[in-house]
Amino acid sequence: MYNIYKLAGMSKHASSRLTPSRKNEASPPPPKLNFGFDVCARTFGHYPWDDWERFALARGLDAELAGLGRLLVREAYNHGWEGWLQSLCGWSDDGWTLLAFALRAPEQARWCFSRLMETDGLRGDVHPKTKEWTWGYLRLDVRRVLSTLHNATVDARQTRN
Repeated sequence: MYNIYKLAGMSKHASSRLTPSRKNEASPPPPKLNFGFDVCARTFGHYPWDDWERFALARGLDAELAGLGRLLVREAYNHGWEGWLQSLCGWSDDGWTLLAFALRAPEQARWCFSRLMETDGLRGDVHPKTKEWTWGYLRLDVRRVLSTLHNATVDARQTRN
């Protein structure tokens, strides 16, 4: 049997000649999702939704789901979704509830996030007859999501007051 270290002219303790590993960086700070942020003062990769994704990844969220959550936070802002829906997408609590949901129930979160993206914030859907995205049309299962989310938001507001 050949000794790979001898063949390479190294001893087993030659690791000191290797480039050292980077020290673990501190976890990114929690995101600040605030509608008053200055879009023009930001650079690529440093928008609030990017901060949310980095924070979610650091908290252990699966990369694919963190990316989908990032899109959700961004689209809620960029497309001007209704206030109650923007709130559900993290804009009222810096994304903490959105992250908690995704960590607690990743498959449900993936389904919900995908429906919100496909329907542009529950504004429309692909109509089965025309096969085209239609403003104001929602499939029955998505209408149930809309009703459930809206009622939960209204109930939460009444509980706080």
